[in-house]
Amino acid sequence: MFFVPFLIMFREGLEAALIVSLIAGYLQQTQRQQWLRIVWIGVLLACLLCLGLGWWLNQTSGEFPQKEQELFEGLVAAVAVLVLTWMVFWMRRAAQSVKTQLQDAVDQALNHQAGPGWALVCMVFFAVAREGLESVFFLLAAFQQEVGIEAPIGALTGLCAAIVTGGMIYWGGVKLPLQQFFRWTALFMLLVAAGLAAASIRAFHEAGIWNHFQNIAFDLSNVLSTHTLVGTLLESLFGYQETPSVSEVAVYLIYLIPALGLFFRRPPRVSSSSPAVCSASSSLNE
Repeated sequence: MFFVPFLIMFREGLEAALIVSLIAGYLQQTQRQQWLRIVWIGVLLACLLCLGLGWWLNQTSGEFPQKEQELFEGLVAAVAVLVLTWMVFWMRRAAQSVKTQLQDAVDQALNHQAGPGWALVCMVFFAVAREGLESVFFLLAAFQQEVGIEAPIGALTGLCAAIVTGGMIYWGGVKLPLQQFFRWTALFMLLVAAGLAAASIRAFHEAGIWNHFQNIAFDLSNVLSTHTLVGTLLESLFGYQETPSVSEVAVYLIYLIPALGLFFRRPPRVSSSSPAVCSASSSLNE
């Protein structure tokens, strides 16, 4: 369970890094570099919030009795599915105008009469915290699916890689095919979300809440067991089960088929005549 947390944190961390880069680049372009320190305060506060919330949720869940623990895991998995889905399609729809939206938000914050510093801190805080809170719920669901240190190490490695990559793009002028990267990682996350949806219905059954359609849909234990290398990999990446119930398969397909249909539908193009602030701006296009 190293690769999934790594990729999610790398993607989410890179999105946050690009957002901060756009804000910082716009401040430099408009000769307002004195506000850069305020930007970093907002980033730091958002990181502290996400770390604190993640730690509290993880600590609290460990104190639940067995059935309540299963219910909590099911709810977290369901929330993670909603968050991942919203993240994929929001980014796909809003990517082409996010640069303009951020610039307008910076201008509004710095023109705020009650205190431009606090307004800018809040703007950056909410922009970065949105990415961080998405990661918190997904990682919490991933950690509950896998016991061990591989998932936390993968998440930390992905975050470090995102910070380094973001720095290379902003300060080093490195250009990467980020449009393709975001597109294919979005597709990967939809597959992960489908596995989490099936895992949530399984957890609800173990909690005694959902007891319908629990017959075994198929048995692949002799063909692709989860004790084999490939089976273990598929289980870690996509929640594969060798003997899933009918309800698990149904939820998986009910989620995945419409999600893929919407994903492969070409989004409407939004024209923009404004020049790029930095090389990172084009990477926010899906």
